[in-house]
Amino acid sequence: MIGRKRISIKEVAREAGVSPATVSRVINDHPDVSTETRQQVSAVITRLGFQPSRLARSLIQGSSRTVGVVGSGMKYFGPSSIISAIEERASVLGYSLLLTLMRQPETNDVEQILQELLSRHVDGIIWAVPEIGDNRDWIDKSVQHFPVPVVFLSMQPRSDLSVVEFDNLNGGRLATQHLIDHGYQTIGLITGPLSWWAARQRQLGWHRALEEAGTNPQRDLIFEGDWLSSSGELGLFRLLEKRPDMDAVFACNDQMALGAMKAARYIGRHIPDDLAIVGFDDIPEGAYFCPPLTTVRQDMTALGHTAMRELSRLMDALQEGKDGVEPNTIWIQPQLVIRESSISSKAAVEMQGG
Repeated sequence: MIGRKRISIKEVAREAGVSPATVSRVINDHPDVSTETRQQVSAVITRLGFQPSRLARSLIQGSSRTVGVVGSGMKYFGPSSIISAIEERASVLGYSLLLTLMRQPETNDVEQILQELLSRHVDGIIWAVPEIGDNRDWIDKSVQHFPVPVVFLSMQPRSDLSVVEFDNLNGGRLATQHLIDHGYQTIGLITGPLSWWAARQRQLGWHRALEEAGTNPQRDLIFEGDWLSSSGELGLFRLLEKRPDMDAVFACNDQMALGAMKAARYIGRHIPDDLAIVGFDDIPEGAYFCPPLTTVRQDMTALGHTAMRELSRLMDALQEGKDGVEPNTIWIQPQLVIRESSISSKAAVEMQGG
């Protein structure tokens, strides 16, 4: 019934003729309560419709069964999918989520966020804000003496932290090597903002694949975008102005790849015969681009599930009083998804025939 007053433990105790401490012992199934008293208190609880405070019970037991998650960029496919996966695995493990969103992920002024999470008695934290510029500088000052474990996503691994991360370098290499293997000679790159750790790693993968193929990566084949489709469109125009001989491009996320595809159509470059395009992320819409987009799949579900499992391992160790539990660095490997945007008509026929 809406507006009904919440029944307190004192009211249950008064109605049952016992102390609040006795009611608490019944609720928490302590053995030092007689059968008669337990039945008496349980009957009153049922009759009054008393609902024990989950927070109060959890604090008595030393665990709130709540995990703090700090994220950002929920307008993007990746972050929102990761948060959803964390919640899914947390629910299976019996935890609820307390989500905090950072509007300016570049900042390293996080003291207020950390103190707010601690005031809510979270058992652990997943820091899902990507590493951008110096926004990890607070770690050495704060985390080393933090009372609950923290797992980090999307950052350069450190031996003293638990980090779960996509292997972006390998993903960039996979995308570029695919284009090399299919005969493309001049492969451009539209990066994300290079203040991001992930963007620099994807660029490094492109760079290494070209070097390993005996090609010198050239600066005029790189355009720095901002993850948005508009920067992919502008990026392709700028690259082709400098390098009209460019016959393929690796766009470091699918949204920028979509913008590049629009630009290619505008200037009359047929995809993939005149210009091959490969993206990164494998957003659900990528299979419905025209033509369907070859991309590097990041398993967001695996990342979120793995992060929650790692945090659970650390929280369990803390609850059990174990000292010196080693942090882990866990890499989630990408997968190349080949579609029509990078396979010429001739090659596609040959693949089907083979």
